[in-house]
Amino acid sequence: MSGYGSSPATSTASRTNGLAIAGLVCGIIGVFFLNVVLGPLAIIFGAVALRQTAGGGGGGRGMAKAGVVLGIIDLVVFFVLLAVAASNGGFTWYVGS
Repeated sequence: MSGYGSSPATSTASRTNGLAIAGLVCGIIGVFFLNVVLGPLAIIFGAVALRQTAGGGGGGRGMAKAGVVLGIIDLVVFFVLLAVAASNGGFTWYVGS
């Protein structure tokens, strides 16, 4: 007999890890905005989610891996943009001739 307001399907189904979702979202947004901040957050959230899902405690292992990979890509993009800016003399804008 199930309790009030719950169904057997929801009690036995595997839920997606929230940290895996957070890592994936931070990784995706970090590709476009604030990659130096969101990249490390995606790596941390993804790594913690991988550790939590290692014992079979919930779903989201693929999202956690994607969050870690996107976090690394975020940091690589940041350092490439930083190197390009440094090699071009910084962030100076020249108007006219």
